[in-house]
Amino acid sequence: MKRLSEMTPFVGDYMPYTYDGSSNEGLRTSNVYAIHLFPEGPGEMEIDGKRYPIGRRTLVFLRPGQPHAFHISPNRPLSSYNLYFDLWENNQPRSLNRIFFRYPESYDPSTGTPAPSCDELDGLPGVFSLQAHAPLFDLFHTLAKLFENLNHYRIETVNALFYSWMLAWFNAVHTRQPSDYRIVRLLTELDNHPERRQPVADWWRSCGLKRTYFHELFLRETGMTPKAYQHKQLMRRASQLLQESDLSVTAIAEKLGYTSIHPFTRHFGAFYGNSPRQYRANPRAMR
Repeated sequence: MKRLSEMTPFVGDYMPYTYDGSSNEGLRTSNVYAIHLFPEGPGEMEIDGKRYPIGRRTLVFLRPGQPHAFHISPNRPLSSYNLYFDLWENNQPRSLNRIFFRYPESYDPSTGTPAPSCDELDGLPGVFSLQAHAPLFDLFHTLAKLFENLNHYRIETVNALFYSWMLAWFNAVHTRQPSDYRIVRLLTELDNHPERRQPVADWWRSCGLKRTYFHELFLRETGMTPKAYQHKQLMRRASQLLQESDLSVTAIAEKLGYTSIHPFTRHFGAFYGNSPRQYRANPRAMR
């Protein structure tokens, strides 16, 4: 059983394409892996006989031999970044000369790129929204442009970047990601300015929600209570200041809104297991 970190990806081709409902977008299979990333919607994608909506920044991940079709209205054509690749074969990659089998032609498994057993890869979804994952969307776009424009070390650069992108996508799939726009907006403010230490009552008012529902929604979106999230971000900012500034521990405590050094030291020690001074002397030992 392989792990995703053991893959040896090879990106054989990148093709920007505009789907307009033409006949060649009907049911077919390919002998290599493919990713289609749609910057906009709407539309529909059929995979293994099931239809999925295409919205803004929808990513479609197709395995070798997987039947699929594009259902796009001629009145609403959709552009896509299309990447064709091998994941476990970089010596004789099939993606350099990919093959399509169009219905009713049967797929020939002997032409397919190697697809060994890998639970982590199997667990990745066929359809996934990158709407809440701007860095992943931007990185994929960068990867596509590098494939088009690099003249030197293109294969090495693109394959190394795509390896990193796949692992980052795996993390995104398996990491809780807030989706409610009110909570996302609030978290951006809290992450940027944890030292403001606003009362939680201000949070639900800014979201336009009642107290009980806000607490339920915040917990569902983040997996933490508002106070616990606020404390975590405050401690993270404390660790950054200890490592990156010359401020004294007392000055850092004041900057973070503490009335004295003592509660700050107590909170920091409970969170990191060592005092602020010990952390500053050897931060790596605390990670």
